[in-house]
Amino acid sequence: MSDDVMSRFFINRAELPPLFPTHKHSPDFWEQLGRTVASFGFLEETLGRAIYALTGTRRCNLKEFEAGYKAWSSQLDLALTGKLGQLADSFGRAARKNPENVTENVDEIVEHIKAAARFRNVLCHGSWRPPDERGASVPFFVPYNKDGPKEIFDTPIDSEDLKQVQANVTEIICSIMDTVTAMGWQFPGSSGPGKLI
Repeated sequence: MSDDVMSRFFINRAELPPLFPTHKHSPDFWEQLGRTVASFGFLEETLGRAIYALTGTRRCNLKEFEAGYKAWSSQLDLALTGKLGQLADSFGRAARKNPENVTENVDEIVEHIKAAARFRNVLCHGSWRPPDERGASVPFFVPYNKDGPKEIFDTPIDSEDLKQVQANVTEIICSIMDTVTAMGWQFPGSSGPGKLI
């Protein structure tokens, strides 16, 4: 072991730039990122409400009621706590099993949710690198992949990209809500038209 004494260093917090470590991006970028991430939170809540509506409005006979009620309780628990991909699958199953469902593109909606979920993880968990000259930043994010090699996200994202992602999430939210309201039910938690569940 060497007799050399290591010098010790500490971060001079008083010299950090204001708003460090987010100081290199524009306020517009951070606002749009926040709005986009918040839209994903609303998407998850919308899925939970849709699962409630689609599973809670299925008709069953008296013999099936008690067993169905117990199963429904666990479905609702997952609707409150599940990850976005799980919620997408639960929504798809609930819509397909409800005989009153008139939405024909349920599988397409589920695929759109799953595609958005991959982007959500980048936006929520990425560490944002300094922006380039157009204000685009590549978030450092390595998605978990238990079945294969790790892939590092390498696409630059700017405010306009975030606005497009948010618009896409809004479209998915509306499609999910339409699945319930097209059956004549009021979407849970809304004041829209339809029969109250």
